[in-house]
Amino acid sequence: MIHINIEKKLKAAHGDMLLNLDIHIKKGQLVTLYGESGAGKTSTLKILSGLLQAEKGLITVANETWFNSNTKINKTPQKRNIGYVFQDYALFPHMTVVQNLEFALEKNQSKAIIQELLQIIELDALKDRKPDTLSGGQKQRVALARALVQKPEILLLDEPLSALDIKIRLKLQDYLLKVHKKYNLTTILISHDIGEIHKLSDWVFVLKNGVVEKMGNPTEVFINKKLSGKFKFKGEILKIEKEEIVYVISILIFNDVVKIIAQESEVKNLNPGDKVIVASKAFNPIIYRIE
Repeated sequence: MIHINIEKKLKAAHGDMLLNLDIHIKKGQLVTLYGESGAGKTSTLKILSGLLQAEKGLITVANETWFNSNTKINKTPQKRNIGYVFQDYALFPHMTVVQNLEFALEKNQSKAIIQELLQIIELDALKDRKPDTLSGGQKQRVALARALVQKPEILLLDEPLSALDIKIRLKLQDYLLKVHKKYNLTTILISHDIGEIHKLSDWVFVLKNGVVEKMGNPTEVFINKKLSGKFKFKGEILKIEKEEIVYVISILIFNDVVKIIAQESEVKNLNPGDKVIVASKAFNPIIYRIE
């Protein structure tokens, strides 16, 4: 269990902002911090990792105190069992893939984990290459592997996939889920991609102006309804066409375009570009616009 109860004054685009959180994260969960830029998401990860210090509060992980403003406890980042993956990879350009991973080893730590990670994240064929010869997706896989070298209990992901194209992004989402489960991690992700959040997350905290505005599982958070049915997919409306007395909605779901028949009442609040959930109810497809 992670308990984060902190206050930190931050500079935001609209002026000063107080980051004021009291959140609990269960061991083994994959949770997402969601919200507009400047809401305090990255600062939350930095405070948890020890890269930024809160002015007031308490952070405990598995009943161990990492930060307590009252008793002046503040563990250094090196003493917090955390792996951190950034959007910009932060690889050493003069080192090969395997050297980047070896650099992350603790003193006297066995190198066996390196080969294990090379296989799990499918980097073995790239191990002797340097970062400037790798694609963005390959670099991010190396960054993910490096964050796992010391076998952290907590993995922090600060929009690690946002700069990648959809095909690579989907593949890397699979890698993230794989290592999350393989190493029994507690993972905290920052993402603005609602489809990604639905695919990966057990729980979502929506931050606004430094506080948690809403929380719940992805379905509850983004469509305010509990959906049941045989399927649920997230997509984007490409176009809405009227054909006689019905409408045909073309929706991009992953790399496929799906056409759904709808009535006028169902499309009146929908527009091309809207993110939607397509689900089933009594064997008929229904569409909910995501907030």
